[in-house]
Amino acid sequence: MLLKEVCTASVVTCGPQTTILQAASLMRHRHVGDLVVVDDPQDQGVPLGIVTDRDIVIEVLGNGLDPAKTTVGSLMRKPVVIANESEDTTQVIQRMQANGVRRLPVVAHEGEVVGIITLNDLLRLFVADANSLLGVMTKGQINEQHSRR
Repeated sequence: MLLKEVCTASVVTCGPQTTILQAASLMRHRHVGDLVVVDDPQDQGVPLGIVTDRDIVIEVLGNGLDPAKTTVGSLMRKPVVIANESEDTTQVIQRMQANGVRRLPVVAHEGEVVGIITLNDLLRLFVADANSLLGVMTKGQINEQHSRR
């Protein structure tokens, strides 16, 4: 399945100069656990990195850094691992595994962010597919029982 069909299009972005305090507030108000850091936050922009709520806790709070002075640019994971909207989910899973990441910004042909794909998104997709396959198997068994009476 193509990423443009399954990625979350409402990705939340910020610029590298955003403070950790601003980033945490943005995460809270938008109900997300990550921000894609882009070169131009006024537009969708090109992804530069990702900052997660866990990064904030472990790297900023855990190290006693001032969240009002620390920027996401100093914290973000880079180089950012990205996916293209025209890629298949199997390619993305391989890239996640190879790079040890759980989320990837999804970009269009020009390189601008158009979404995000997470491990949770992919698990939801595959669990739904597995349930559909189970339904096929169950229906087949029922059909066989009715036809052999």
